[in-house]
Amino acid sequence: MRNNHFKHKKRLPRFISLLERLRPLELPVTHRHNSVELFHGGRQFFEALFAAIRSAEQTILLEYYLIHNDHLGIGLSRELVAAVQRGVKVKLIYDYIGCLETPASYFKNLSKHGVKLLPFNIPSFKRGFYWFDKRDHRKMTIVDGAQAFLGGFNIGDEYAGCVADKLSFRDLGFSIRGEAVSELETIFHETWSVEQGKAVTRADAEEKQKPCSKCGDAAVNIISGGPRQRRSYIREAFQVNIASAAEEILIATPYFVPGPRIIRSLLRAVRRGVRVRLLLPARSDVPLFLLLGRSSYATLLRGGVEIYELEREILHAKVMLIDEERTVIGSANLDQRSFHRNFEINCLVDNVQFGGQIRVLLLEEIDAARQIELDVHEQRGLIIRMMERVVSLFGWFL
Repeated sequence: MRNNHFKHKKRLPRFISLLERLRPLELPVTHRHNSVELFHGGRQFFEALFAAIRSAEQTILLEYYLIHNDHLGIGLSRELVAAVQRGVKVKLIYDYIGCLETPASYFKNLSKHGVKLLPFNIPSFKRGFYWFDKRDHRKMTIVDGAQAFLGGFNIGDEYAGCVADKLSFRDLGFSIRGEAVSELETIFHETWSVEQGKAVTRADAEEKQKPCSKCGDAAVNIISGGPRQRRSYIREAFQVNIASAAEEILIATPYFVPGPRIIRSLLRAVRRGVRVRLLLPARSDVPLFLLLGRSSYATLLRGGVEIYELEREILHAKVMLIDEERTVIGSANLDQRSFHRNFEINCLVDNVQFGGQIRVLLLEEIDAARQIELDVHEQRGLIIRMMERVVSLFGWFL
């Protein structure tokens, strides 16, 4: 697959045509010469993250949707306090609603020891009811402006493999060194400024350490999404890359509410000969999403899309692989909340080696998953069908 010269010729006209039709307000910058490392399990990811925090000399910037006051969360707190004590500047943005169950004492302890905190979107009627629904769904740590950790991992034992398999979350994370880290750091500082009600500034340059200019051969585009944008860059990145596929699309996502545009894009891909496989959860921490996702199964299955459900663990990975070489990976789900109402960070990684690792991992999960057959799916009961229809009326708000 990776040596097929003709697939590139087939892909380019579709790619250009869709770009012209979508007319994005600004094209993402391609950062070349990055090294990207994949972490396929929570233990591996958090060991690397904590090691990087321990080695920090200047700055640690963190932005997370959910932080639990459990073994992993307490461990992170200790590492951040230790970093401050040795002179490192530490800033943490956490989603106020996402961390509602985390005791206030957790954050007070961090603040008391010198960690600068910013709760994202504290509910306020002054900002209108509409703003209550916004979430900072990003998962990101940047160390010394040189290395960034991203993916689907929140801070909690269920993500680190510290609980039973049936309660454990199957997730993916990765780290970047190179040119792309600077843009991630800028996005963090802009979010910090806007949430404080300040004018957007690209200052704080004195806190940054210039990343190495040539750390590897991976090209990376940063796709930052949020409700302040006039259109959904997150969704458009998915659409453009689906349209560019020549042979294969592999997708894993935990919350599958794609909407008609993504569904049409997937069906068009199948019609032009692309093999499309979706890995979705059999169990979920938000059961309503299972009903929503399954309500679109019949349309996709009839169109030739293959669907598999992961049963062993709770799927939480968010990744799409195009033709074994281009990977869209980060915090965004294939759902309307990630498209329109969450602040998200995705990365488009153009690298055959990284794509090959993703493909091996996804195919292993697919082989162990249960394939959904159309005839079996159509036998689900009338009550289930009615529930799917009712829930789909509110799909945009979930």
